[in-house]
Amino acid sequence: MPPDEARLASAVMQPHVLAGRPPPLPHRRRPIPLAVRATLWRTRFAVAAVFLGIAAACTVQALRPADPPTTPVVVASRPLAAGTPLTSTDVRLARFPVGVVPDDAPTDLDAVLDAATAVPLTAGTPVLPGLLADDDVRGPPGTVVATVRFADPAVAGLLSPGMRVDVLAATAEGGPGGVVATRALVLPVAQRTASAQSPLGLGGSGDDSVPVLLAVSPDEAPALAGAAASALLSAVVVP
Repeated sequence: MPPDEARLASAVMQPHVLAGRPPPLPHRRRPIPLAVRATLWRTRFAVAAVFLGIAAACTVQALRPADPPTTPVVVASRPLAAGTPLTSTDVRLARFPVGVVPDDAPTDLDAVLDAATAVPLTAGTPVLPGLLADDDVRGPPGTVVATVRFADPAVAGLLSPGMRVDVLAATAEGGPGGVVATRALVLPVAQRTASAQSPLGLGGSGDDSVPVLLAVSPDEAPALAGAAASALLSAVVVP
């Protein structure tokens, strides 16, 4: 190819030659450190927010007060009805802050096994001694236990431990009855022989020797004892 034609072909392939401009510089990749710095600069606000969040979380963790000391306490592992003999499946250990645990709260499961509940317990309730009826048959704190025989022997079998009853006393002549105990708590009876049970389980059909144990206030106990000797007693279940 003649020299003139070669130069013309080169000019067509390279437009910058026809335009009188210098040839473009060859493309070179940006160095990695420079690219990293550019990326960090563009995202500087997001990076600063992340570091501020980490610093705040560390500060809160450092300033949080230490957890208070705890101690194990025996609690009911499921809802328990009054009069339930406690077994290992009925109770468990739960940790409570030391400052809120009563001094007489049991911390060992063996301390409450084989005892019976005097009142219904919900799951998670601490099993305190005042909520149990042991062999000595005790009521809640501030009460005394009275033995009552109602005029209708079947009442002994119809009342369940944990019920609250008002005790009414009426004269044998049919006079109006008076209230001798209010909201008395029915306690579980430690032993009730088969002879005291009627075929239908109504607790003493024809046998008025089956007693009902009631937890009453000390002021009500004398009136209840006097009425038992001279009046006919009946029970009214109350909330």
